[in-house]
Amino acid sequence: MRRFPWLATLWTVLVYGFLYLPIVVLVIYSFNDSRMVTVWGGWTLRWYAEAAADQVVIDALVLSLEIAVATATASVVLGTCAAYALTRYRRFPGKGLFTLLLNVPLVLPTVVLAMVLLLFFVSLEHVFGFPQKGFTTLFIGHTVMCVSYAAITIMSRLREVDPALEEAAMDLGARPSQVFFLVTLPAIFQAVASAWLLTLSLSLDEVVISAFLSGPGTSPLPVVIFSRARLGLNPEINVIGAVTVYLVLAGLLLASVWMARRAKQRARENAALLRQAQVEALTSSSAS
Repeated sequence: MRRFPWLATLWTVLVYGFLYLPIVVLVIYSFNDSRMVTVWGGWTLRWYAEAAADQVVIDALVLSLEIAVATATASVVLGTCAAYALTRYRRFPGKGLFTLLLNVPLVLPTVVLAMVLLLFFVSLEHVFGFPQKGFTTLFIGHTVMCVSYAAITIMSRLREVDPALEEAAMDLGARPSQVFFLVTLPAIFQAVASAWLLTLSLSLDEVVISAFLSGPGTSPLPVVIFSRARLGLNPEINVIGAVTVYLVLAGLLLASVWMARRAKQRARENAALLRQAQVEALTSSSAS
């Protein structure tokens, strides 16, 4: 690679082209004026207008966003608790079983997980009359799938945090809850934000679990797209996919800007603390 730098550049271009060229083609053809998705007929926005007037698509998009936000928030909360327990508490009864159960959704095929959840909810509904297939079942199913990803992401950062910081805070009189919210959580906040974005995208993208657990009138956007694509491709499908790309890019951009600002703010605070410590050290040395 050092002797042939152009080969590394070519390889990088090919890899990124393979990954992102289909997305670019999808976005371009969402402006296609022709009803035939493979024939270019000029630029137009009429398919965006028709998609905006399609109430089924709008309802599915809103439902998907609601489920994704709720799933990401619940997964991050549960994943943070699980990661903290597995990282900070070296030994407790059932730790091995807890670790195994946490990793099962990562290796279990999605269709098997969806069938298990469907049978579980059907049994509950048969006995208790609740929950019926809809938002609740979708939220629980997506959370079961995503909590493992959140826990692994947060755990990798939590292992790098020095426990001495938490011990020093407790020596200064801080309660365990104060130590977690004032010391541990700020140190792992970027991992928490990354886990939230990851689980949000996983929930928005999930088709199999959504198809098994959705009920009448509660079909998320991936299920609507899949059901319409089976009947044949049309420009409106391209528009729906392009809008999804726009939403994901906007979310990533906002999150990146926000995390960059927080990193700069933390760097400024650390620099101010360092300068203050240096001034205090010089003052004490001159006084002595």
